[in-house]
Amino acid sequence: MNILASKAQLRASFLRWALFLVPLILLIGFAAGQLGGPDTPWFAGLAKPAIYPPPAAFGIVWSILFVMIGLSLALVASAWGAPGRALALGVFALHFIGTQAWTAVFFGMQDMTAGLAVLGYGVVSLLVALPLIWRVRRNAGLLLLPYLAWLCFASALNYQFIAANPDGGQRGGSGAETRVEL
Repeated sequence: MNILASKAQLRASFLRWALFLVPLILLIGFAAGQLGGPDTPWFAGLAKPAIYPPPAAFGIVWSILFVMIGLSLALVASAWGAPGRALALGVFALHFIGTQAWTAVFFGMQDMTAGLAVLGYGVVSLLVALPLIWRVRRNAGLLLLPYLAWLCFASALNYQFIAANPDGGQRGGSGAETRVEL
């Protein structure tokens, strides 16, 4: 006998991992989102680039992406005995935790340049993680491609914010200040 697990056992393993990882990824994303947000006077005062989508789009897109990420990781995690499984999960974990710093850096620290660096790390580290994940489960890699596309879009958007606001925007304070130039 050379079958390690039945199809039903494999489905059950995937389901257990999905029921754990999808909420975990959503929770991490939600927690990171609480470290800053667009409802600050600093962000309101920034010039918005032409490619800036409606604010509601961000919550919708990130929620869908987080579910896809959780499902992707569940596919990999349920691949018991697959060569490179642990490495793929570990590299992705480093990528994901690192990219979650963007909200705190961009909105919390009000540092658009450092935010772009975080996104650069995110794109590069995902490009490292993707082939590792792909080797374990091709479908898991496919589920992460929209996430890669969104990170690239977010990087372009972040860059456009820097270009549209070369002074970095009005930092700190309550937003009640008035800037007067003579």
